[in-house]
Amino acid sequence: MILILFLMVSLVTFSQSEKVVGDYKITLGNKENHLIEYKLVLNRDHTFFFRAFTDMKKGIPPKVNTYGKGTWAFENNIVSFSADKTTDFNDKYTLDFNNTQARFVTKSPRDKTNRDIKTKLRFFKSNIFWMQRIDLFKE
Repeated sequence: MILILFLMVSLVTFSQSEKVVGDYKITLGNKENHLIEYKLVLNRDHTFFFRAFTDMKKGIPPKVNTYGKGTWAFENNIVSFSADKTTDFNDKYTLDFNNTQARFVTKSPRDKTNRDIKTKLRFFKSNIFWMQRIDLFKE
């Protein structure tokens, strides 16, 4: 009986986090003046990869890529990110996603209207100051 209960709980937890898995992206600006792109990939194994690309025509340097990686967890529509100081940081992966959280926003199954609500992650807490209040939309 306990085994069955454990299996049911683990299946429900797995299916809830499965809806969060995928690629999220936002593009700000334009290619003529300045361009900012953020891309986040949430994998099934609860790892993530993040890329921030900026192309500032009058910047020095004009094109900059920054990366982050680590693990994520999902509970109560909140995605929490963490990164291990020993394995998730190197010369390429420099962004520290520890203490970063985002709300998973999607159209409710009870909402029967024709409104188009795009699935997104809305970041509300982060030590990376420019990540706060950013929305990344699921592709």
